[in-house]
Amino acid sequence: MTATVTTPAAGPTPSGPPRQSLPRRAIALVRNTWRGLTSMRTALMLLFLLALGAIPGALLPQRSLNAQKVDKYIADRPTLGPWMDRLQLFDVFGSFWFTAIYVLLFVSLVGCIAPRILDHYRALRTPPVKTPRNLARLPHHYSTTSGDSAEEVIAEARKQFRGWRVIERAGDRDGEVTLSAEKGYFREFGNLVFHCALVGLLVAVAAGKLFGYEGNVIVVADGGPGICTTSTSVFDSFRAGRINDGTGLTPLCVRVKDFHADYLPNGQAQMFTANVAYQAGADLASNTWRDTTIQVNHPLRVAGDRVYLQGHGYAPTFTVTYPNGQTRSETTQWRPDDPSTFLSSGVMRFDPPGGMFASEDERRKHQIAIEGLFAPTALLHGSLLTSSFPSLTDPAVAIDIYRGETGLDTGRAQSLFALDPEMIKQGRLTKEQRVNLRPGESATLADGTKVTFDGAQQWANLQVSHDPAQGWVLASALTMMAGLLVSLLVKRRRIWLRAYPDSRAGDERRTVVEMGGLARTDQAGWGGEFDRLRTRLLSDSTSSQTTGE
Repeated sequence: MTATVTTPAAGPTPSGPPRQSLPRRAIALVRNTWRGLTSMRTALMLLFLLALGAIPGALLPQRSLNAQKVDKYIADRPTLGPWMDRLQLFDVFGSFWFTAIYVLLFVSLVGCIAPRILDHYRALRTPPVKTPRNLARLPHHYSTTSGDSAEEVIAEARKQFRGWRVIERAGDRDGEVTLSAEKGYFREFGNLVFHCALVGLLVAVAAGKLFGYEGNVIVVADGGPGICTTSTSVFDSFRAGRINDGTGLTPLCVRVKDFHADYLPNGQAQMFTANVAYQAGADLASNTWRDTTIQVNHPLRVAGDRVYLQGHGYAPTFTVTYPNGQTRSETTQWRPDDPSTFLSSGVMRFDPPGGMFASEDERRKHQIAIEGLFAPTALLHGSLLTSSFPSLTDPAVAIDIYRGETGLDTGRAQSLFALDPEMIKQGRLTKEQRVNLRPGESATLADGTKVTFDGAQQWANLQVSHDPAQGWVLASALTMMAGLLVSLLVKRRRIWLRAYPDSRAGDERRTVVEMGGLARTDQAGWGGEFDRLRTRLLSDSTSSQTTGE
């Protein structure tokens, strides 16, 4: 026996869905990208990335705050440092990647919040949902009977819903009346307020960076000349906003009358206090000085600017007496190298008075430079000087005195705290003496020039900061906290009541009352609140009751 296999005739091969055109695919890509960017999940991821990106700005030195520390950090790490600099890890908050995260977070929040605002507006205009057909399926429900009619039961219960959105409807049965009540719309409102305030905070911070400025300057205390914010050149370092070019600074003059630092017995700083005199506004025209006190985290607020006390140090004073009797005195801030004892280092450069030498070349060869250490409380280990306490109790200096070209006439920038090593290496600057001096003591060079250490004064580092959006930042932050508090405390819940004649008992005067409750979010304590509502709404109901949880 043979079997015959019949092969069905081959039909047309089913074709796939038609391929979209290039413009449609581009529109779909843009639409899907926008939907992904404006989702709440993406916004949370970007917020996390923003916080993660701010970590290097807190751990690594930033060029806008201390360029010298950044240069030293890179010099100490010749391989890794330049790569970190290319990634802008020393300019985190102005870097391209941090700005990109910031802008994407802003766009994501706006795109996420706008539809939610519209949905919330529609929800406020939409009446509460109809009563479910089977209230017994709800997590919290209750059933009882009453001697009042359905209309009377619902009318009496409605009086108890103060602050709820309530609507009555006719039911499916004859004589049935239902009531729907909702409360807690303020929860979503608080959530939206929080996110809108977050957007406002981002805008305010960005506006402050765009239109603000920040300058740092060291001012010698105890009768020093002070500063007037006439231009950016009066500051030791100045950082203008992206749109602010540094012109149009707020006119302000500040002098540090005296400076006082409080230390613990172990040398740790406890408080810095500067008594200052300032002029602003009309005081500049009348030459009126006003006195005030600045402390750490207690700045001077005037004319829209804030003047902070950032730090302090010591400025030694030296007098150079030349063989012809002419003198040059100078007071210059030195850099604290040890923050616990304020052992400081620095340099001073003195140019001889005019007419002492026949030519400029000869004059440059007789410039005086001083480089060394300053100790506010001197402690000597043999001839080695160190400091034992940061307070100015027993000052002394250990200095090297040089003669030659100090670099004042080279046209190149000179360090405020160190001499140019190339000048020393080339022999254009030679060491004359190395001495330790206390106030009033002096050293005499071979040609009769005398260098005298006169003592030291304190200096204060002032920061003048202008941020036109700081008030909006504070308002946005407070609004965020208020919105978050509302969204956490307010609970969204719904209550339904159904009343209809009890036809099964054959007594139309009896009314069946059903009650159900549902919380939109799983909140602890909702069961107890449901029981309290049940007692308040149906306190006059009689027996034959069943409950379910």
